[in-house]
Amino acid sequence: MKSENEIGTILLDAAFAVHKQLGPGLLESTYQACLTYDALQRGLQIETQVALPVIYNEVKLECGYRLDILAEKKVIVEIKSVEAINDVHMAQLLTYLKLSGCKLGYLINFNVKQLKEGIKRVVLGNL
Repeated sequence: MKSENEIGTILLDAAFAVHKQLGPGLLESTYQACLTYDALQRGLQIETQVALPVIYNEVKLECGYRLDILAEKKVIVEIKSVEAINDVHMAQLLTYLKLSGCKLGYLINFNVKQLKEGIKRVVLGNL
């Protein structure tokens, strides 16, 4: 069983491969499909567009939240293709981590010249 950090390394390697081949300027859905394909080829179990309910007063409510990518049921990847990452994008990932119980998430903005500039790693608690 892979640790969150091992999964994260594989996901980042896949993201760099996707960005190297495609570059910036495409739709988020394109990057999601390519990253999913590449991560699957690298042996990860991947789910996409995973519904994330909110529990309110002990009632599960479907509020339309969807995880772009959930790897090995442990690591969330939120994909963006925007001019710049801002606070609302980080808040979105933090919310997804809290609601899902996952500890590690990546916010990856593919709309950058160098992908390393578009990656934000978020850890909740201890890995």
